[in-house]
Amino acid sequence: MKVSDILRVKGGTLYTIQPDESLSRAIETMAQFDIGSLAVMDRGELAGMLTFREVIHTLAQNGGSLGDRTVSAVMDRQPMSCTPETELEQVRPLMLERHSRYMPVMDGKMLMGVISFYDVAKAVVDSQNFENKMLKAYIRDWPEEETGKNEPNFP
Repeated sequence: MKVSDILRVKGGTLYTIQPDESLSRAIETMAQFDIGSLAVMDRGELAGMLTFREVIHTLAQNGGSLGDRTVSAVMDRQPMSCTPETELEQVRPLMLERHSRYMPVMDGKMLMGVISFYDVAKAVVDSQNFENKMLKAYIRDWPEEETGKNEPNFP
């Protein structure tokens, strides 16, 4: 399974913000749409990612205050990314190693979407459930063995 399969199931909604926006505005957007990340776009290109992790670190470092910080002050400027053609078997260990919950999907310099660890886990579980159903159906329809021509047929 490829990353493009996840994007196809997720749909085309992409939540973005500009680097000069206030951090409080970014948090309002994340809360409004119940999302954990925003792709930070600058002049049509991905400039970074803002996730709830960066927000929490900022709050912890500043006594619970955001102040007048902008998105660019706290965003991850070098997020790990993948392409639509990347296989899920490659994405899972990368996300686990880097403790990354969100990954931009890039086609060259074009942002195609963002996948989450939840999206990856759901795709794996759905795939395993499908395989499980197919195997159970196969076993249930297993043909009975016929007595071989050279084997004796005992009563």
